[in-house]
Amino acid sequence: MEGVVMPPTPIHFSPHYMERVWGGRRLETLFGRSLPVADHPFGESWELSDRPEAQSQVKGGPWVGRSLHDLWQNERVPIFGESLKDHPSPTFPLLMKILDASEDLSIQVHPPESVAAQLGGEPKTEMWFIAHAEPEAKLYVGLREGADRPSFEQALRDGTVADVVNVIEPKTGDCLFIPSGRLHAIGKGLVIFEIQQNSNTTYRVFDWNRVGLDGKARQIHIDESLQSIDFDDHDIEMAQPDAQGRLVTCPDFTVAQKSNASQLGTLGENLTVAVVQGQLTLSGTTFQAGDFFILPACMNDDARQVVPTPETTWLEIQIPSAPPSNPTASILP
Repeated sequence: MEGVVMPPTPIHFSPHYMERVWGGRRLETLFGRSLPVADHPFGESWELSDRPEAQSQVKGGPWVGRSLHDLWQNERVPIFGESLKDHPSPTFPLLMKILDASEDLSIQVHPPESVAAQLGGEPKTEMWFIAHAEPEAKLYVGLREGADRPSFEQALRDGTVADVVNVIEPKTGDCLFIPSGRLHAIGKGLVIFEIQQNSNTTYRVFDWNRVGLDGKARQIHIDESLQSIDFDDHDIEMAQPDAQGRLVTCPDFTVAQKSNASQLGTLGENLTVAVVQGQLTLSGTTFQAGDFFILPACMNDDARQVVPTPETTWLEIQIPSAPPSNPTASILP
C-alpha cells in the first residue's frame, strides 16, 4: 500500500429511498432522515448498493461523486483490502438496507443457489438486525412444527398460509439469519438493518390479499416459491454473539455487534460500519444512528481511533477473504 494517499474520512454514501406499500415514515422519526416525498410510505433505504436500479454515490471526501461500483472496480485494494483483490464478483457483493415495516411484508422466499439460475433469479442470503421493535411485533420465519410440503400446498389452496408459518416476537437488538430457501416475512412495527447478498430476487408466496401502490394485486410466484422453500426448516433461533461479538458468519459476510471500542478495524482490513444507536466520532466526522460507512483498508490505525457516546452500539460488516462457494451458512454458537 505504499504511495496510497490516506483518506482523512470514512466513505459515506447517499441513500436511495424506495416507496413500498408496507412502508412508513420512521426513517424520519428514528434517524432524522429527510424523505423525498411527503406523506408517501417509504419502506426501504438502500445504504450501500451496487445495482443498476440504485447505484450508491460517495457524499464527500477524496472520492466524492464516485460510485460504489467504480470504487469496487478501480480502488479495490486501497479501499477493500488485499484479501479481496481477486474476489470474482464484478459488483460489490453485498447490499445493505434499512427497512421500515408499517404493515406486514409478503410471506416470501429467496432462491438457493441450487435452483436460482434455472428459475432466472439470483440466490440471496441475508441477516436482520432489529433496530426497533414495537410491542407485539412479529417475524414470520420457517415452518411450524408438523408442517411439510403437502400441508403447505393445502394452506395455499385454503388461503391460510400464515397458519403454517412459524411466528417469533422479536425485541430491539435481536438478530436473525435468513439463508436462501427460508420462508419469511417481516411483520408490521419493525425497523430492521438488513445485510444481504447483492441480489434483488424475491418470490412472494402470500401477500395478505392486498393490492400494491398502483391499486393492483402484486405478483405472486407460487411455482418458483415451491421450488425454493426448505420444507424441513422448523428450528429457528436468534443469533447470539460469540466472545468477539460476532452474530453471523457465512460464506458471503460476517457481522459483529460492537460497543465501547476505541478503534474500528485495522490497517488492510475491509470493514463497513452501521451505527445502531447513539453516535460515534471518527476522523473528525460524527456518525449518528442509521449511518452506514466504509472504512478504507488503507487507513492507518491512528486514523481509526473512535469516540463513541456511552450508549453507542454498531455493527461491523466484513466480506470474507475467500470467495463465496457455498450458499449454505450457519449462525455462530
